[in-house]
Amino acid sequence: MKKHQILSPIATGNGAYIVHKTLGTEIPGYNVAGYNPSWTFFPFVLRGFAPIKYTRLIHTSPDYAIFSHRKKIPTILTFHNYVLDPWMRSYSSSLQRIHYATDLRLWSKMAIRRAHTITAVSNFTARLAKKDLNIHHPIRVIYNGIDTARFIPARSNTPRKELRVFFSGNLTRRKGAHWLHAIGKRLKKDVTIYFTQGLRTKKPLQTAKGLKAIGTIPFEQMADRYREMDILLLPTVREGLSLSVLEGMACGLPVIASDCSSLPEQIDHGKGGFLCPIGNVDSFAEKINLLANAPNLRREMGEYNRAKVEKMFTLKRMVNEYKDLFEEVLG
Repeated sequence: MKKHQILSPIATGNGAYIVHKTLGTEIPGYNVAGYNPSWTFFPFVLRGFAPIKYTRLIHTSPDYAIFSHRKKIPTILTFHNYVLDPWMRSYSSSLQRIHYATDLRLWSKMAIRRAHTITAVSNFTARLAKKDLNIHHPIRVIYNGIDTARFIPARSNTPRKELRVFFSGNLTRRKGAHWLHAIGKRLKKDVTIYFTQGLRTKKPLQTAKGLKAIGTIPFEQMADRYREMDILLLPTVREGLSLSVLEGMACGLPVIASDCSSLPEQIDHGKGGFLCPIGNVDSFAEKINLLANAPNLRREMGEYNRAKVEKMFTLKRMVNEYKDLFEEVLG
């Protein structure tokens, strides 16, 4: 592909941006135009933000895609997550609820009507978006993939006195961060939850019994952080397809996560970790304490997860599927 044939305007600071940046690194002619999320308060400025010259294809997410749309340039939309449905209102602020029910919903529908092709990062996300927005077009599922040469298990499994549980993500209600304190209180003495600040976190979470903050971690350092941990924890309420779960799996960690949305597509309950009812802090703590006393089970689950990532969620597979799609549309 020639230089700048594909333009990807996308907000920074989330998993979608990481996926699109990865495509920009791996696919010649794929140009990512990242913008500050605060620009979405004045989305009309996005109309003139990204350079359109030489662009033959636009690839972005549905929410603000209408402001990048051009009549003679086909658009591919990717649902990286879905939060417009009524069920998510309990985990959204008052302003978010109004925004999702009015303008964002309208803009998403407008973008979908003009899209050449629609994709989603999981079967769950595809089904939910299709039903909630009454989409009649087929939605093509392309799973996220990660670099299995960068995210690899630790070379040494030397036992530590402290068992480390890792929470990676923004400290929001959607990620279940408000349950971390309750989970931490129920853990055994030598078990600690290490949590990141996240790229979009505005209000920090206070440390307490069983919790330790490690701040904002640059993406380049994330693989090392996973290798310092024993278990990955994600008490989330909604995931399009979790990159942190894939990264933790690739690094050989068992995963304890919510039994919701796309997570059963990633985690095989009882084989690669455990899926717990949303918000059931007793269940999360019970499963963490169980694995704390079972180093062999942690190792077996970690090996199972690594093998699953190598089979289903590689960077090469994801890039090739997007390449095929782009070439179909441009062809």
